[in-house]
Amino acid sequence: MSQMIEEFNSYRSRMNEVILAKDNLVLKRFWSLDNQAYADGALPAKTKEFLGLVASMVLRCDDCIKYHLGKCHEIGVSTAEVYEVFAIANLVGGSIVIPHTRRAAEFWEELQKV
Repeated sequence: MSQMIEEFNSYRSRMNEVILAKDNLVLKRFWSLDNQAYADGALPAKTKEFLGLVASMVLRCDDCIKYHLGKCHEIGVSTAEVYEVFAIANLVGGSIVIPHTRRAAEFWEELQKV
């Protein structure tokens, strides 16, 4: 696994453990709801990951972008599909999204190597 992916996953896991160890009921419930929301339902999980990725790009959250790209990779999303999502995010978000698209493309390239 690339250093970039390993660093992201390691930091995310470590800090999630720290936060959840504080046993805050609201945070636990929120994270549970977030997890459940991306499961198959009326919309398939793949579509929900695309929606999450677009929203994350438009909101300019690089951690969220990496998270959703990782999930997309896990479920077998193609590079062509990812780039269509990037295109929609840029159309919706405007030019401010371009730097995030660059970092997203870099992260996706690393994911393709594993």
